Amino acid sequence: MPQLTWLGDAQSKHAARRVPYRLLETQAVHGDPTAGNWLIQGDNLDALKALLPFCAGRVKCIFIDPPYNTRSAFTHYDDNLEHGQWLAMMYPRLELLRDLLAEDGSIWVTIDDNEAHYLKVIMDEVFGRANFVANVVWEKSDSPKMDSQLFSSRHDHLLVFAKNIGAFSLHRLHDEGDTAHYNKVDENNRRYYTKPLRAMGSGDDTREARPSLFFGITAPDGTEVFPRKPDGTDGRWRWSAEKIAAEADRIEWVKGKKGWTIYYRIFAELSQGRPPETIWSHKEVGSNRTSKAQAKSLFDEETTFTTPKPEGVIQQALRIATNANDLVLDSFLGSGTTAAVAHKMGRRWIGIEMGEHARTHCLPRMLKVIDGEQGGISQSVGWQGGGGFRFMHLGEPVFAADGSINPAVRFATLAGYLWFLETGTPWANTPCTAGDGERTPVLPYSRTAEPAYSRTALLGIHADTAYVLLYNGVLGDRHPDQGNVLTSPLWREIEPLAGGRAAHWVIYGEAALIPESRRRALGITFKQIPYDIRMR
Repeated sequence: MPQLTWLGDAQSKHAARRVPYRLLETQAVHGDPTAGNWLIQGDNLDALKALLPFCAGRVKCIFIDPPYNTRSAFTHYDDNLEHGQWLAMMYPRLELLRDLLAEDGSIWVTIDDNEAHYLKVIMDEVFGRANFVANVVWEKSDSPKMDSQLFSSRHDHLLVFAKNIGAFSLHRLHDEGDTAHYNKVDENNRRYYTKPLRAMGSGDDTREARPSLFFGITAPDGTEVFPRKPDGTDGRWRWSAEKIAAEADRIEWVKGKKGWTIYYRIFAELSQGRPPETIWSHKEVGSNRTSKAQAKSLFDEETTFTTPKPEGVIQQALRIATNANDLVLDSFLGSGTTAAVAHKMGRRWIGIEMGEHARTHCLPRMLKVIDGEQGGISQSVGWQGGGGFRFMHLGEPVFAADGSINPAVRFATLAGYLWFLETGTPWANTPCTAGDGERTPVLPYSRTAEPAYSRTALLGIHADTAYVLLYNGVLGDRHPDQGNVLTSPLWREIEPLAGGRAAHWVIYGEAALIPESRRRALGITFKQIPYDIRMR
Protein backbone atom coordinates (compact mmCIF):
# COMPACT_ATOMS: atom_id res chain seq x y z
CA MET A 1 0.00 0.00 0.00
CA PRO A 2 1.36 3.49 -0.81
CA GLN A 3 2.52 5.47 2.22
CA LEU A 4 2.98 9.16 2.82
CA THR A 5 6.48 10.29 3.82
CA TRP A 6 7.70 13.57 5.25
CA LEU A 7 10.74 14.85 7.09
CA GLY A 8 10.80 13.15 10.49
CA ASP A 9 8.00 10.72 9.65
CA ALA A 10 9.73 7.71 11.23
CA GLN A 11 9.92 9.50 14.56
CA SER A 12 6.29 10.59 14.27
CA LYS A 13 5.13 7.04 13.63
CA HIS A 14 6.69 5.88 16.91
CA ALA A 15 5.71 8.92 18.98
CA ALA A 16 2.71 7.27 20.64
CA ARG A 17 4.93 4.63 22.22
CA ARG A 18 7.03 7.27 23.95
CA VAL A 19 4.09 9.08 25.55
CA PRO A 20 3.94 8.27 29.29
CA TYR A 21 0.83 6.91 30.95
CA ARG A 22 -0.54 9.62 33.24
CA LEU A 23 -3.02 9.70 36.06
CA LEU A 24 -6.40 11.22 35.27
CA GLU A 25 -7.66 12.97 38.37
CA THR A 26 -11.22 14.01 39.14
CA GLN A 27 -11.46 17.72 39.96
CA ALA A 28 -15.24 18.04 40.33
CA VAL A 29 -18.44 16.09 39.77
CA HIS A 30 -21.42 17.84 38.19
CA GLY A 31 -24.88 16.29 38.22
CA ASP A 32 -25.26 12.52 38.33
CA PRO A 33 -21.88 11.04 39.43
CA THR A 34 -22.71 7.63 37.89
CA ALA A 35 -23.36 8.98 34.38
CA GLY A 36 -19.99 7.82 33.04
CA ASN A 37 -19.22 11.06 31.14
CA TRP A 38 -15.83 12.79 31.41
CA LEU A 39 -14.60 16.24 30.46
CA ILE A 40 -10.80 16.07 30.49
CA GLN A 41 -8.54 19.12 30.53
CA GLY A 42 -5.11 18.51 29.05
CA ASP A 43 -3.08 17.72 25.96
CA ASN A 44 -5.02 15.18 23.96
CA LEU A 45 -2.00 12.99 23.14
CA ASP A 46 -1.31 12.47 26.85
CA ALA A 47 -5.02 12.09 27.63
CA LEU A 48 -5.57 9.47 24.91
CA LYS A 49 -2.63 7.43 26.21
CA ALA A 50 -4.01 7.74 29.75
CA LEU A 51 -7.39 6.42 28.58
CA LEU A 52 -5.95 3.45 26.73
CA PRO A 53 -5.68 0.93 29.61
CA PHE A 54 -9.27 1.57 30.60
CA CYS A 55 -11.07 2.24 27.32
CA ALA A 56 -9.21 0.34 24.59
CA GLY A 57 -11.71 -1.21 22.21
CA ARG A 58 -14.70 0.40 23.97
CA VAL A 59 -15.45 3.62 22.02
CA LYS A 60 -18.25 3.24 19.48
CA CYS A 61 -17.80 6.55 17.68
CA ILE A 62 -15.01 9.12 17.50
CA PHE A 63 -15.86 12.55 16.09
CA ILE A 64 -12.99 15.02 15.88
CA ASP A 65 -12.62 18.47 14.36
CA PRO A 66 -8.82 18.97 14.40
CA PRO A 67 -7.09 22.18 13.35
CA TYR A 68 -7.26 22.45 9.57
CA ASN A 69 -3.71 23.84 9.25
CA THR A 70 -5.00 26.79 7.27
CA ARG A 71 -2.39 29.16 8.73
CA SER A 72 -5.10 31.16 10.44
CA ALA A 73 -3.68 30.43 13.93
CA PHE A 74 -6.32 29.79 16.57
CA THR A 75 -5.38 30.97 20.04
CA HIS A 76 -6.00 27.51 21.52
CA TYR A 77 -4.66 25.27 18.72
CA ASP A 78 -1.58 25.75 16.60
CA ASP A 79 -3.26 26.07 13.22
CA ASN A 80 -0.19 27.51 11.56
CA LEU A 81 2.05 24.45 11.37
CA GLU A 82 4.40 23.52 8.59
CA HIS A 83 2.81 20.71 6.58
CA GLY A 84 5.12 17.99 7.94
CA GLN A 85 4.58 19.20 11.51
CA TRP A 86 0.82 18.94 11.05
CA LEU A 87 1.13 15.36 9.81
CA ALA A 88 3.45 14.58 12.73
CA MET A 89 0.86 16.00 15.12
CA MET A 90 -1.99 13.96 13.66
CA TYR A 91 -0.32 10.57 13.17
CA PRO A 92 0.23 9.43 16.79
CA ARG A 93 -3.17 10.74 17.82
CA LEU A 94 -4.86 8.72 15.09
CA GLU A 95 -2.97 5.62 16.24
CA LEU A 96 -4.23 5.99 19.81
CA LEU A 97 -7.75 6.78 18.59
CA ARG A 98 -7.70 3.59 16.52
CA ASP A 99 -6.77 1.54 19.60
CA LEU A 100 -9.64 3.08 21.58
CA LEU A 101 -12.25 2.21 18.93
CA ALA A 102 -14.53 -0.79 19.34
CA GLU A 103 -14.37 -3.44 16.61
CA ASP A 104 -17.73 -2.21 15.27
CA GLY A 105 -16.85 1.45 15.82
CA SER A 106 -16.09 4.31 13.44
CA ILE A 107 -14.11 7.55 13.36
CA TRP A 108 -15.32 10.77 11.70
CA VAL A 109 -12.77 13.52 11.00
CA THR A 110 -13.68 16.96 9.66
CA ILE A 111 -11.15 18.68 7.42
CA ASP A 112 -10.98 21.06 4.43
CA ASP A 113 -9.15 20.82 1.12
CA ASN A 114 -5.91 22.13 2.58
CA GLU A 115 -4.99 18.78 4.21
CA ALA A 116 -7.90 16.46 3.32
CA HIS A 117 -6.07 14.37 0.74
CA TYR A 118 -2.97 13.94 2.89
CA LEU A 119 -5.15 13.04 5.87
CA LYS A 120 -6.89 10.38 3.77
CA VAL A 121 -3.54 8.75 2.99
CA ILE A 122 -2.33 8.60 6.61
CA MET A 123 -5.73 7.34 7.73
CA ASP A 124 -5.45 4.62 5.07
CA GLU A 125 -2.16 3.71 6.70
CA VAL A 126 -3.38 3.82 10.31
CA PHE A 127 -6.84 2.28 9.88
CA GLY A 128 -6.31 0.26 6.71
CA ARG A 129 -7.50 1.30 3.28
CA ALA A 130 -10.11 -1.47 3.29
CA ASN A 131 -11.76 0.19 6.31
CA PHE A 132 -12.51 3.45 4.50
CA VAL A 133 -16.28 4.05 4.61
CA ALA A 134 -17.00 7.41 2.97
CA ASN A 135 -15.92 10.96 2.25
CA VAL A 136 -18.92 13.03 3.28
CA VAL A 137 -19.10 16.54 1.84
CA TRP A 138 -20.78 19.03 4.15
CA GLU A 139 -22.09 22.29 2.71
CA LYS A 140 -20.64 24.56 5.36
CA SER A 141 -21.65 27.84 3.69
CA ASP A 142 -25.10 28.90 2.55
CA SER A 143 -23.83 31.64 0.20
CA PRO A 144 -20.70 32.48 -1.81
CA LYS A 145 -17.94 34.65 -0.37
CA MET A 146 -17.93 37.61 -2.71
CA ASP A 147 -14.38 38.65 -1.76
CA SER A 148 -12.86 35.31 -2.84
CA GLN A 149 -10.04 35.76 -5.34
CA LEU A 150 -10.51 32.34 -6.94
CA PHE A 151 -13.13 29.78 -5.95
CA SER A 152 -15.48 30.43 -3.05
CA SER A 153 -15.24 27.28 -0.94
CA ARG A 154 -18.61 26.09 0.37
CA HIS A 155 -17.72 22.65 1.67
CA ASP A 156 -15.74 20.69 4.25
CA HIS A 157 -14.95 16.99 4.25
CA LEU A 158 -15.90 14.35 6.80
CA LEU A 159 -13.59 11.35 6.38
CA VAL A 160 -15.22 8.23 7.82
CA PHE A 161 -13.29 5.05 8.63
CA ALA A 162 -14.40 1.89 10.43
CA LYS A 163 -12.20 0.03 12.89
CA ASN A 164 -13.25 -3.20 11.14
CA ILE A 165 -15.41 -2.79 8.04
CA GLY A 166 -16.69 -6.35 8.44
CA ALA A 167 -18.13 -5.57 11.88
CA PHE A 168 -19.33 -2.05 11.10
CA SER A 169 -22.95 -1.27 10.34
CA LEU A 170 -24.89 1.97 10.11
CA HIS A 171 -28.42 3.23 10.62
CA ARG A 172 -30.65 4.39 7.80
CA LEU A 173 -32.08 7.89 8.00
CA HIS A 174 -35.61 9.25 7.93
CA ASP A 175 -36.67 12.40 6.13
CA GLU A 176 -38.08 15.01 8.46
CA GLY A 177 -41.26 15.12 6.38
CA ASP A 178 -41.74 11.42 6.98
CA THR A 179 -40.96 11.60 10.68
CA ALA A 180 -42.60 14.86 11.73
CA HIS A 181 -45.35 12.89 13.41
CA TYR A 182 -42.76 10.99 15.49
CA ASN A 183 -43.20 13.73 18.08
CA LYS A 184 -42.21 11.90 21.26
CA VAL A 185 -38.94 10.57 22.64
CA ASP A 186 -38.59 7.55 24.93
CA GLU A 187 -36.09 6.98 27.74
CA ASN A 188 -33.52 5.81 25.17
CA ASN A 189 -34.00 8.90 22.97
CA ARG A 190 -35.83 6.96 20.26
CA ARG A 191 -38.43 9.03 18.41
CA TYR A 192 -41.95 7.64 18.25
CA TYR A 193 -45.63 8.49 18.00
CA THR A 194 -48.63 6.69 19.51
CA LYS A 195 -51.82 5.18 18.19
CA PRO A 196 -54.80 3.93 20.21
CA LEU A 197 -54.62 0.22 20.96
CA ARG A 198 -58.36 -0.05 20.38
CA ALA A 199 -59.13 -0.79 16.73
CA MET A 200 -61.09 1.98 15.04
CA GLY A 201 -62.10 3.29 11.66
CA SER A 202 -62.57 -0.07 9.96
CA GLY A 203 -65.49 -2.37 9.34
CA ASP A 204 -64.16 -5.09 11.66
CA ASP A 205 -63.51 -2.99 14.75
CA THR A 206 -66.33 -4.60 16.74
CA ARG A 207 -66.35 -7.36 19.32
CA GLU A 208 -68.55 -9.48 17.06
CA ALA A 209 -66.03 -9.28 14.20
CA ARG A 210 -63.04 -10.43 16.33
CA PRO A 211 -64.35 -11.81 19.66
CA SER A 212 -60.91 -13.12 20.69
CA LEU A 213 -59.61 -9.53 20.76
CA PHE A 214 -62.13 -8.38 23.37
CA PHE A 215 -60.66 -8.77 26.86
CA GLY A 216 -59.69 -6.71 29.87
CA ILE A 217 -56.26 -5.16 30.46
CA THR A 218 -55.14 -4.11 33.93
CA ALA A 219 -54.38 -0.37 34.20
CA PRO A 220 -51.63 1.09 36.42
CA ASP A 221 -54.15 1.75 39.22
CA GLY A 222 -55.46 -1.82 39.09
CA THR A 223 -58.71 -1.19 37.23
CA GLU A 224 -59.60 -3.34 34.25
CA VAL A 225 -59.96 -1.61 30.89
CA PHE A 226 -61.98 -3.00 27.98
CA PRO A 227 -62.04 -1.78 24.35
CA ARG A 228 -65.28 0.26 24.52
CA LYS A 229 -66.25 2.44 21.58
CA PRO A 230 -67.33 6.09 22.15
CA ASP A 231 -71.01 5.08 21.96
CA GLY A 232 -70.49 2.52 24.73
CA THR A 233 -70.64 -0.57 22.54
CA ASP A 234 -67.97 -3.28 22.64
CA GLY A 235 -65.04 -2.87 20.31
CA ARG A 236 -61.80 -4.84 20.10
CA TRP A 237 -58.05 -4.43 20.57
CA ARG A 238 -55.61 -4.31 17.67
CA TRP A 239 -53.28 -6.77 19.43
CA SER A 240 -53.79 -10.15 21.04
CA ALA A 241 -53.14 -10.68 24.74
CA GLU A 242 -49.96 -12.55 23.84
CA LYS A 243 -48.56 -9.69 21.78
CA ILE A 244 -49.44 -7.15 24.47
CA ALA A 245 -47.48 -9.22 26.99
CA ALA A 246 -44.54 -9.66 24.62
CA GLU A 247 -44.34 -5.95 23.69
CA ALA A 248 -45.29 -4.40 27.01
CA ASP A 249 -42.55 -1.77 26.57
CA ARG A 250 -44.51 -0.29 23.66
CA ILE A 251 -47.70 0.19 25.70
CA GLU A 252 -48.46 3.70 26.95
CA TRP A 253 -51.27 4.56 29.40
CA VAL A 254 -53.00 7.96 29.44
CA LYS A 255 -55.65 8.83 32.03
CA GLY A 256 -58.30 11.36 31.02
CA LYS A 257 -61.65 12.56 32.35
CA LYS A 258 -63.36 9.40 31.10
CA GLY A 259 -60.76 7.00 32.44
CA TRP A 260 -57.80 5.20 30.94
CA THR A 261 -56.88 5.08 27.25
CA ILE A 262 -54.26 2.64 26.00
CA TYR A 263 -51.84 3.58 23.21
CA TYR A 264 -48.98 1.74 21.57
CA ARG A 265 -45.71 3.24 20.39
CA ILE A 266 -44.53 3.26 16.77
CA PHE A 267 -40.82 4.01 16.55
CA ALA A 268 -39.22 5.92 13.69
CA GLU A 269 -36.25 3.57 13.61
CA LEU A 270 -38.49 0.61 12.80
CA SER A 271 -39.29 2.20 9.44
CA GLN A 272 -36.98 1.32 6.56
CA GLY A 273 -35.71 4.83 6.01
CA ARG A 274 -33.05 5.74 3.45
CA PRO A 275 -29.30 5.11 3.34
CA PRO A 276 -27.06 7.99 4.44
CA GLU A 277 -25.68 10.01 1.54
CA THR A 278 -22.27 11.58 1.06
CA ILE A 279 -23.55 15.14 0.56
CA TRP A 280 -25.02 16.95 3.58
CA SER A 281 -26.67 20.26 2.71
CA HIS A 282 -26.79 23.23 5.05
CA LYS A 283 -30.59 22.97 4.99
CA GLU A 284 -30.34 19.48 6.43
CA VAL A 285 -27.67 19.86 9.13
CA GLY A 286 -26.87 23.59 9.37
CA SER A 287 -23.98 25.75 8.22
CA ASN A 288 -21.17 27.80 9.75
CA ARG A 289 -23.70 30.60 10.09
CA THR A 290 -25.88 28.24 12.16
CA SER A 291 -23.01 27.20 14.41
CA LYS A 292 -21.82 30.76 15.01
CA ALA A 293 -25.33 31.75 16.08
CA GLN A 294 -25.47 28.75 18.42
CA ALA A 295 -22.09 29.60 19.92
CA LYS A 296 -23.03 33.25 20.44
CA SER A 297 -26.22 32.29 22.26
CA LEU A 298 -24.29 29.91 24.51
CA PHE A 299 -21.32 32.09 25.39
CA ASP A 300 -22.80 35.59 25.05
CA GLU A 301 -19.65 36.70 23.27
CA GLU A 302 -17.74 36.47 20.03
CA THR A 303 -16.28 33.05 20.75
CA THR A 304 -12.64 32.35 20.00
CA PHE A 305 -13.81 29.22 18.22
CA THR A 306 -14.46 30.84 14.86
CA THR A 307 -15.74 27.76 13.03
CA PRO A 308 -17.50 25.44 15.49
CA LYS A 309 -19.62 22.74 13.91
CA PRO A 310 -23.41 23.07 14.14
CA GLU A 311 -25.05 20.53 16.42
CA GLY A 312 -26.93 19.14 13.42
CA VAL A 313 -23.74 17.85 11.75
CA ILE A 314 -22.70 15.84 14.80
CA GLN A 315 -26.28 14.69 15.40
CA GLN A 316 -26.36 13.29 11.87
CA ALA A 317 -23.12 11.37 12.42
CA LEU A 318 -24.28 9.94 15.75
CA ARG A 319 -27.67 8.98 14.30
CA ILE A 320 -25.86 7.01 11.62
CA ALA A 321 -23.12 5.43 13.74
CA THR A 322 -24.39 4.96 17.32
CA ASN A 323 -27.18 3.78 19.58
CA ALA A 324 -28.34 5.02 22.97
CA ASN A 325 -25.72 4.55 25.72
CA ASP A 326 -22.86 4.03 23.24
CA LEU A 327 -19.58 5.74 24.12
CA VAL A 328 -18.60 8.77 21.99
CA LEU A 329 -15.15 10.42 22.10
CA ASP A 330 -13.94 13.82 20.88
CA SER A 331 -10.26 14.59 21.55
CA PHE A 332 -10.42 18.06 19.94
CA LEU A 333 -13.51 19.14 21.85
CA GLY A 334 -13.24 22.87 21.07
CA SER A 335 -16.38 24.59 22.32
CA GLY A 336 -17.91 21.29 23.49
CA THR A 337 -20.37 20.60 20.67
CA THR A 338 -19.77 16.84 20.39
CA ALA A 339 -20.21 16.33 24.13
CA ALA A 340 -23.37 18.45 24.14
CA VAL A 341 -24.95 16.55 21.24
CA ALA A 342 -23.97 13.13 22.59
CA HIS A 343 -25.41 14.04 26.01
CA LYS A 344 -28.73 15.19 24.56
CA MET A 345 -28.97 12.04 22.43
CA GLY A 346 -28.47 9.72 25.40
CA ARG A 347 -24.93 8.64 24.54
CA ARG A 348 -22.05 8.43 27.01
CA TRP A 349 -19.15 10.70 26.13
CA ILE A 350 -15.53 11.62 26.74
CA GLY A 351 -14.34 15.06 25.69
CA ILE A 352 -10.73 16.28 25.76
CA GLU A 353 -9.76 19.94 25.46
CA MET A 354 -6.47 21.63 26.23
CA GLY A 355 -5.85 24.83 28.15
CA GLU A 356 -8.34 27.06 29.87
CA HIS A 357 -10.94 26.54 27.15
CA ALA A 358 -11.94 23.35 28.93
CA ARG A 359 -13.02 25.53 31.87
CA THR A 360 -14.17 28.67 30.10
CA HIS A 361 -16.17 27.07 27.27
CA CYS A 362 -16.70 23.32 27.59
CA LEU A 363 -17.51 23.25 31.31
CA PRO A 364 -20.14 26.02 31.30
CA ARG A 365 -21.68 24.65 28.09
CA MET A 366 -22.14 21.18 29.61
CA LEU A 367 -23.59 22.68 32.79
CA LYS A 368 -26.18 24.41 30.60
CA VAL A 369 -26.94 21.12 28.87
CA ILE A 370 -27.55 19.43 32.23
CA ASP A 371 -29.85 22.33 33.13
CA GLY A 372 -31.87 21.71 29.96
CA GLU A 373 -30.75 24.44 27.52
CA GLN A 374 -32.98 24.50 24.45
CA GLY A 375 -30.56 25.49 21.69
CA GLY A 376 -29.27 23.36 18.84
CA ILE A 377 -30.93 19.94 18.59
CA SER A 378 -32.63 20.09 22.02
CA GLN A 379 -36.19 20.41 20.79
CA SER A 380 -35.82 17.85 18.00
CA VAL A 381 -34.72 15.17 20.49
CA GLY A 382 -37.01 16.30 23.32
CA TRP A 383 -34.12 17.28 25.59
CA GLN A 384 -35.20 18.52 29.03
CA GLY A 385 -31.96 18.30 30.99
CA GLY A 386 -30.40 15.80 33.39
CA GLY A 387 -27.37 13.52 33.59
CA GLY A 388 -23.93 14.50 34.76
CA PHE A 389 -20.19 14.34 34.16
CA ARG A 390 -16.81 14.47 35.85
CA PHE A 391 -14.35 17.30 35.20
CA MET A 392 -10.84 15.82 35.16
CA HIS A 393 -7.29 16.80 34.37
CA LEU A 394 -4.01 15.04 33.69
CA GLY A 395 -1.85 14.24 36.67
CA GLU A 396 1.61 12.79 37.16
CA PRO A 397 3.01 9.89 35.12
CA VAL A 398 1.89 6.52 36.46
CA PHE A 399 5.33 5.03 35.83
CA ALA A 400 8.76 6.62 36.11
CA ALA A 401 11.25 6.53 33.24
CA ASP A 402 12.69 3.24 34.55
CA GLY A 403 9.20 1.68 34.68
CA SER A 404 8.80 1.85 38.47
CA ILE A 405 5.43 2.80 39.98
CA ASN A 406 4.58 6.32 41.06
CA PRO A 407 3.93 6.14 44.84
CA ALA A 408 0.73 8.14 44.27
CA VAL A 409 -0.87 5.23 42.40
CA ARG A 410 -3.62 3.40 44.27
CA PHE A 411 -5.19 -0.03 43.87
CA ALA A 412 -7.82 0.63 41.18
CA THR A 413 -5.39 2.54 38.96
CA LEU A 414 -2.71 -0.12 39.14
CA ALA A 415 -5.30 -2.87 38.61
CA GLY A 416 -6.42 -1.28 35.36
CA TYR A 417 -2.88 -0.92 34.04
CA LEU A 418 -1.85 -4.48 34.96
CA TRP A 419 -4.96 -5.98 33.37
CA PHE A 420 -4.26 -4.05 30.17
CA LEU A 421 -0.58 -5.05 30.27
CA GLU A 422 -1.46 -8.73 30.60
CA THR A 423 -4.52 -9.03 28.35
CA GLY A 424 -4.46 -6.07 25.97
CA THR A 425 -8.07 -5.30 26.95
CA PRO A 426 -9.55 -2.73 29.37
CA TRP A 427 -10.34 -3.88 32.88
CA ALA A 428 -14.05 -4.67 33.16
CA ASN A 429 -14.44 -2.65 36.34
CA THR A 430 -13.97 0.81 34.79
CA PRO A 431 -16.28 3.62 33.62
CA CYS A 432 -15.63 2.79 29.94
CA THR A 433 -17.44 -0.50 30.46
CA ALA A 434 -20.41 1.02 32.30
CA GLY A 435 -22.71 0.37 29.36
CA ASP A 436 -21.84 -3.30 29.08
CA GLY A 437 -24.15 -4.61 31.78
CA GLU A 438 -21.26 -5.23 34.13
CA ARG A 439 -20.94 -4.31 37.78
CA THR A 440 -20.86 -0.71 38.98
CA PRO A 441 -17.46 0.70 37.98
CA VAL A 442 -14.85 2.07 40.32
CA LEU A 443 -12.96 5.19 39.27
CA PRO A 444 -9.33 4.34 38.53
CA TYR A 445 -8.48 7.98 37.96
CA SER A 446 -8.75 9.57 41.38
CA ARG A 447 -6.43 9.59 44.34
CA THR A 448 -9.47 10.13 46.50
CA ALA A 449 -12.54 7.96 46.92
CA GLU A 450 -10.52 4.80 46.25
CA PRO A 451 -12.44 1.60 46.97
CA ALA A 452 -11.62 -0.08 50.23
CA TYR A 453 -8.77 -2.56 49.83
CA SER A 454 -9.92 -6.18 49.67
CA ARG A 455 -7.68 -9.13 50.55
CA THR A 456 -9.52 -11.04 47.80
CA ALA A 457 -8.18 -8.95 44.92
CA LEU A 458 -9.14 -11.09 41.89
CA LEU A 459 -9.15 -8.74 38.90
CA GLY A 460 -10.81 -11.21 36.56
CA ILE A 461 -10.28 -14.24 34.33
CA HIS A 462 -9.06 -13.92 30.75
CA ALA A 463 -9.11 -17.11 28.65
CA ASP A 464 -8.22 -19.66 31.34
CA THR A 465 -5.93 -17.42 33.41
CA ALA A 466 -6.95 -15.61 36.58
CA TYR A 467 -5.20 -12.32 37.45
CA VAL A 468 -4.76 -11.18 41.03
CA LEU A 469 -3.33 -7.97 42.47
CA LEU A 470 -2.15 -7.88 46.06
CA TYR A 471 -1.65 -4.19 46.73
CA ASN A 472 -2.90 -2.10 49.63
CA GLY A 473 -1.61 1.13 48.13
CA VAL A 474 1.70 1.14 50.02
CA LEU A 475 4.80 0.25 48.03
CA GLY A 476 7.26 -1.91 49.91
CA ASP A 477 4.77 -3.15 52.50
CA ARG A 478 5.84 -6.75 53.09
CA HIS A 479 4.00 -7.49 56.29
CA PRO A 480 2.25 -10.86 55.69
CA ASP A 481 -0.87 -9.66 57.47
CA GLN A 482 -1.31 -6.53 55.30
CA GLY A 483 -2.39 -8.30 52.11
CA ASN A 484 0.55 -7.47 49.85
CA VAL A 485 2.27 -10.82 50.40
CA LEU A 486 1.15 -14.15 48.94
CA THR A 487 0.80 -16.58 51.82
CA SER A 488 -0.88 -19.97 52.07
CA PRO A 489 -3.83 -18.62 54.13
CA LEU A 490 -4.35 -15.83 51.60
CA TRP A 491 -4.19 -18.33 48.72
CA ARG A 492 -6.95 -20.36 50.39
CA GLU A 493 -9.11 -17.20 50.26
CA ILE A 494 -8.26 -16.38 46.66
CA GLU A 495 -8.52 -19.76 44.93
CA PRO A 496 -12.31 -20.27 45.35
CA LEU A 497 -13.02 -16.89 43.71
CA ALA A 498 -12.31 -18.30 40.25
CA GLY A 499 -15.03 -20.90 40.67
CA GLY A 500 -12.89 -23.59 39.11
CA ARG A 501 -12.59 -21.67 35.81
CA ALA A 502 -8.86 -20.89 36.05
CA ALA A 503 -6.18 -23.31 34.88
CA HIS A 504 -3.45 -20.73 35.48
CA TRP A 505 -2.89 -17.84 37.87
CA VAL A 506 -0.84 -14.64 37.57
CA ILE A 507 -0.47 -12.96 40.95
CA TYR A 508 1.19 -9.58 41.50
CA GLY A 509 2.41 -8.76 45.00
CA GLU A 510 5.30 -7.48 47.09
CA ALA A 511 6.54 -10.95 48.00
CA ALA A 512 5.56 -14.62 48.03
CA LEU A 513 5.98 -16.89 51.05
CA ILE A 514 4.67 -19.93 49.18
CA PRO A 515 7.70 -21.87 47.85
CA GLU A 516 8.29 -21.75 44.12
CA SER A 517 7.86 -25.51 43.69
CA ARG A 518 4.45 -25.31 45.37
CA ARG A 519 3.49 -22.32 43.18
CA ARG A 520 4.36 -24.29 40.03
CA ALA A 521 2.20 -27.19 41.21
CA LEU A 522 -0.71 -24.78 41.79
CA GLY A 523 -0.26 -23.14 38.36
CA ILE A 524 0.77 -19.79 39.90
CA THR A 525 3.10 -17.33 38.18
CA PHE A 526 4.15 -14.75 40.76
CA LYS A 527 5.27 -11.28 39.66
CA GLN A 528 6.85 -8.94 42.15
CA ILE A 529 5.79 -5.31 42.57
CA PRO A 530 7.36 -3.08 41.30
CA TYR A 531 10.18 -4.98 39.58
CA ASP A 532 8.04 -7.09 37.23
CA ILE A 533 5.92 -4.14 36.07
CA ARG A 534 7.16 -2.36 32.97
CA MET A 535 4.86 -0.05 31.01
CA ARG A 536 7.24 2.42 29.42
